[in-house]
Amino acid sequence: MSKEESPREVSAGELRLSRAAVNRLSLYLRCLEGFLREGAAKVSSNQLGGALGVTDAQVRKDLASLGNLGHPGIGYPTEELIGAIRRALGIDRDWAVILIGVGNLARALLRYRGFQQQGFRFVALFDSDPALIGRRVEGLEVHSVDQLGPIITATGAELALLTVPAEAAPSVADALVDTGIRGVLNFAPVVLRLPPGLSLVSVNLAVQLEQLAFLVQMSG
Repeated sequence: MSKEESPREVSAGELRLSRAAVNRLSLYLRCLEGFLREGAAKVSSNQLGGALGVTDAQVRKDLASLGNLGHPGIGYPTEELIGAIRRALGIDRDWAVILIGVGNLARALLRYRGFQQQGFRFVALFDSDPALIGRRVEGLEVHSVDQLGPIITATGAELALLTVPAEAAPSVADALVDTGIRGVLNFAPVVLRLPPGLSLVSVNLAVQLEQLAFLVQMSG
């Protein structure tokens, strides 16, 4: 069973956070980076909460898990807080990423520069289509999925994005076991079962649209 199947809480070293808190930390980070660009050396929990629709009490609770960073009436030092959140999220370092399934979604993801800005660097592409293998897409060569193991070892990749059809995702995920990959971001509309030690996050855009449709319907 992968780590995605324990959805309420995740841990990194001694730090334990709910998945909801992890999501909020990511949002705080983006907000703080915006404040820093505007020249704000300090930021208050009220400012962060107001920008994101979160109570200032929730902000303080989330940030307290990172250490004693803020001071009542003064706020949080923006740069120091950004650094603490980046360390908590594990993005105070670079991550080598592979992408499997070089279709339209994959090409859009490869063109998104925000990944590189946050330290996620694509190092190799894979596909099973002979017409794609050997070609270059966004500057990277497309390799056969048969070469997953050797290329993962050579590049030091630890994260994998799956943008393959649903029927192919389970076998591709199985092929990643014991290759050095530590985490999988799955875009295929299928539930994957991975062994302990291999973290999994799934993104199903259809499910997100269904939730949006529900909210719109309920709002009248």
